Amino acid sequence: MFFLLHSYDMVHYGHSNQLRQAKARGDYLIVGVHTDSEIAKHKGPPVFTQEERYKMVRAIKWVDEVVEGAPYVTTLETLNKYNCDFCVHGDDITLTVDGKDTYEEVKKSGRYRLTIRGQLFKSNLIGFCHSPWTGVSQFLQTSQKIIQFASGQEPQPGDTIIYVAGGFDLFHIGHVDFLEAVHKLSEKPYIIVGLHFDQEVNRYKGKNYPIMNVHERTLSVLACRYVSEVVIGAPFAVTKDLLDHFKVDLVCHGKTEIYPDKDGSDPYVEPRRKGILRTVDSGNSLTTDAIVQRIIKNRLLFEARNQKKEAKEIAVIQAMKRQEEEKTKEKAEAVRRTVHNDKLK
Repeated sequence: MFFLLHSYDMVHYGHSNQLRQAKARGDYLIVGVHTDSEIAKHKGPPVFTQEERYKMVRAIKWVDEVVEGAPYVTTLETLNKYNCDFCVHGDDITLTVDGKDTYEEVKKSGRYRLTIRGQLFKSNLIGFCHSPWTGVSQFLQTSQKIIQFASGQEPQPGDTIIYVAGGFDLFHIGHVDFLEAVHKLSEKPYIIVGLHFDQEVNRYKGKNYPIMNVHERTLSVLACRYVSEVVIGAPFAVTKDLLDHFKVDLVCHGKTEIYPDKDGSDPYVEPRRKGILRTVDSGNSLTTDAIVQRIIKNRLLFEARNQKKEAKEIAVIQAMKRQEEEKTKEKAEAVRRTVHNDKLK
């Protein structure tokens, strides 16, 4: 049994990849998520509330259990309380407000395991949101990574095949609530998400959207427990060919605006004609635009937090380098003394 703690603010595919790796090491994965106050104390203000973050983590398919309000510093007492054999964390540095390693105790006990989280960090996403000139982030997708994230399950007899389409940029709790609501429409749902290419998203969203490229968005959506399959670069219009190919029973759309196709036509004209289009109210009005506005509103606070965090991490790295240099000098001096003593003999 493994235990993993984090703030999980602005959950992205890097977090999901870390959770996937952790689950692969054992049979049960417990994830501890910090409160808003704990994050604010040690790192700075979170973008998402603790309730939003708890639900986001529960929606990731490799998570078996979530511990709400987990302590920021991981101790052996915490591991033992939840009957966990090991604590798992990514390759990023996590420090307390006074610059101490939050995993020091479990590392010394030998109950710490390392995973490679990935190329993306929340500070990168915040940077992309700030600048209208950034463009999409750079991420190198591989077929192996898609296989690792995909369920690999085909629709079974009796499944209701449901198709939803969109950009799903900065995959967030609004998306999760929508997909959960769609999932509840059938006893045996098989949800296919049609993910639009970057150029298509930029056409109807404008500005610097999408913030995450199609490869990153693919992994974020595949990690959601409500999703069975993803069509990468799906056509904007939900055509008869698409519906027939996937044998779609139902097409769903949220209460957000339906953008017209390039020629001004309704992209849902075919499912409307067949009577299989349904508008789903998830009860959550959060959008990617709203998240970007949260970040912009608190821009100075987020920038100050990131600078403070980076400064602490640099100080720790420099201290570790100095320790290594001292050890190297001590070893060299020991060798020199040994050689000198041998000559005296």
